Amino acid sequence: MRKMRWVVILLCFLAIAVNYIDRANLAVAAPEIQKALGIGPAQMGFILSGFFWTYALMQMPFGWFVDRVGARIALPLAVGWWSLFTAATAGASSVAGMFGCRLMLGVGEAGAYPSCAKLVSQWFKPSQRALATSIFDSGSRVGSALSIPVVALIIGTLGWKASFVVTGIIGAVWILGWLAIYRSPAHGDMTGEHDVVPDTRAARAADKVTWASLFRHRTLWGMMLGFFCLNFVIYFFITWFPSYLVQTRGFSLKSLGTLGMIPALMSIPGGWIGGLVSDALFRRGWSLTAARKTCMVGGMLLSSVITLSAFTSNVYLMLAFFGIAYGSLAFAAASIWSLPADVAPTPRHVASISGIQNFASNLAGIVITTFTGIMVALTKGSFTIPLVVAGGFCFLGAFSYLVIVGRIEPLPADPERPYVPEGAQRSHV
Repeated sequence: MRKMRWVVILLCFLAIAVNYIDRANLAVAAPEIQKALGIGPAQMGFILSGFFWTYALMQMPFGWFVDRVGARIALPLAVGWWSLFTAATAGASSVAGMFGCRLMLGVGEAGAYPSCAKLVSQWFKPSQRALATSIFDSGSRVGSALSIPVVALIIGTLGWKASFVVTGIIGAVWILGWLAIYRSPAHGDMTGEHDVVPDTRAARAADKVTWASLFRHRTLWGMMLGFFCLNFVIYFFITWFPSYLVQTRGFSLKSLGTLGMIPALMSIPGGWIGGLVSDALFRRGWSLTAARKTCMVGGMLLSSVITLSAFTSNVYLMLAFFGIAYGSLAFAAASIWSLPADVAPTPRHVASISGIQNFASNLAGIVITTFTGIMVALTKGSFTIPLVVAGGFCFLGAFSYLVIVGRIEPLPADPERPYVPEGAQRSHV
């Protein structure tokens, strides 16, 4: 059964890949949809933002739900919901209909990351979490990368409506695989400080921690701000990047499906390396705080090169800047998604904290999609302002993880008790 943990991570990886294919297919189809519906960039930005409203709002409720019923039930339920409304998008023939389908898509997709973070906390010890996290999180980059050629191919052969039907069916196939393969961890299957399912002591400690008490900690607010900044930049790739390549750089549908994949492909090993480095630093004697913050701050700072892409006329140099930025964000994300398990006061709060930080981060999706659409409309097709602003958010995110986030250790379950020293935490690993 110890091998099952890697099977679980593979299933999580595939779920996140499907998640991102289903959320990114609209961005790839956006030029065709604009022609079919006769709408402009501002209206397209409104449609693109629809997903993020419900995706953000449902993060905290879904995190609570995952902690209560378990990821075994919550994850396939989420995949089924979002797959249904992905397919339903094909039937939308107006801005309102398209926006409504995206709202419902966001409801289901909100359950993916809290469920996967919960599974990592159950199956992996702290010295392995960043690597495990980087593997399932790389599904987002694989999904984003695959969405460009796959959706472009479907659109080119069957039309944009078929792209939503086909990608919706993929989710149904994943559910069948999950139900056939996944088994809940039994005693001895997990490793590290949470070797067994939470016991009565953990349950008593969990009862002392309310959601309101979690927000009293500066670390949680720093996690929320830092992740908002990271996702502000990442969601440019998932929403407006294909339109940028087509409208500003003159890419054809064919070149969009080839050269357009480069940044997303560069981000995949970036995330894996980030997980390996974070865990390796911790195993070599670095504190968990130093290991995680080095990767988060370093990745956020380097990702600021996204701004340079707006000031070069060389297509390949432009793609290189985008690739470095996306890879650096993925490098940081491996540690960022390890934080909920690292700082949760009890195992019963991992998914809840995941939902809280992901709620804040996905407010960025609303901001970047709407802001970019408005700026492109006002500047008659220029993406310079959004790319400059994105670079600024990279620096703000680095500041948040360096200064606002405190020591990376479990938040106190009892508000009247102090933190357990970091060295004492290490002794249990």
